[in-house]
Amino acid sequence: MKNLAGPSFASVRVPDLTWSHPVPRELVHRRAVTEVLLTDVREGPAGGFRAAACWPYPHTTFPADGTGRHSPLLVVETLRQLGIYLPLRWFGVPPATRMIIDDLRFALDPEQEPAALAGQTEISCAIRVTDPRQRRDGSLAALRLAVDFRAGGRLFAQAGGGARFLPEEKYAAVRGDRLGAPQPPPGPGTRPAPALLGVARAADVVVAHGTGGLTVDPADPAHPFFFDHASDHVPGMVLLEAARQSAAEATGGQLLRPVSAVMAAVRFTEYAPAPRIDAAAHHRTCAFRIRQGSTVTAYGVLGFR
Repeated sequence: MKNLAGPSFASVRVPDLTWSHPVPRELVHRRAVTEVLLTDVREGPAGGFRAAACWPYPHTTFPADGTGRHSPLLVVETLRQLGIYLPLRWFGVPPATRMIIDDLRFALDPEQEPAALAGQTEISCAIRVTDPRQRRDGSLAALRLAVDFRAGGRLFAQAGGGARFLPEEKYAAVRGDRLGAPQPPPGPGTRPAPALLGVARAADVVVAHGTGGLTVDPADPAHPFFFDHASDHVPGMVLLEAARQSAAEATGGQLLRPVSAVMAAVRFTEYAPAPRIDAAAHHRTCAFRIRQGSTVTAYGVLGFR
């Protein structure tokens, strides 16, 4: 397959998965049931797992780019939900544990990718858990996931990444006086037009022109997808969408829909001061970095068809 690399799960069959009901929202750290994508997760062959997910149409992430396809963000959100569900369900991680994303990647093949169907698109996943690390007390400290995505039996995307798991007291110690920091209201900067960024509504814009350049500044602090639950730092999904929007803004709307991405988060991105995002497009790629002052908090590369 073009653009896809890594292990294949072509031999995995998933006839017994169900797409009828979402998994408990608490097990994927979502407040709204409508934002729960996973519907079934089961143990699979060779220590792996199988999962079913429903991608709804319409959805708040649905792009206004004319492709009739789901947002690539749903690949990443499915990966994120798996990264929470599996540790809680199978690795003995306590419910109050915080998951911290260290890095993520995805690649999809537009020629195999499913069109968005009325109601929902049924997705099946094959998952490998690698590099699980434990603390001295036996609790899970970190792991990595590699996921294959299929629709209608066709492999159309792969994704993966690494995450750490911090108990409440360790998270509080790491965050210090930033613990529980409230999300500020939108800043006074001017925002690019939604059509330029390939989004349907002004509320979906997460960047603004501030002092010194483009900043990560969500227009809607209560966005149902990006801010389904409170966070004392800028969520990784917001950073990835800000990177996508910065690529669109930097190219006058030419680079809208990424077919691949890699992103590393090297430290927490705080709400204040407003994080700046720098984007440098070259042919069909766009490198980005997010920084606060002179400190880089996240960086990566988006690929476009």
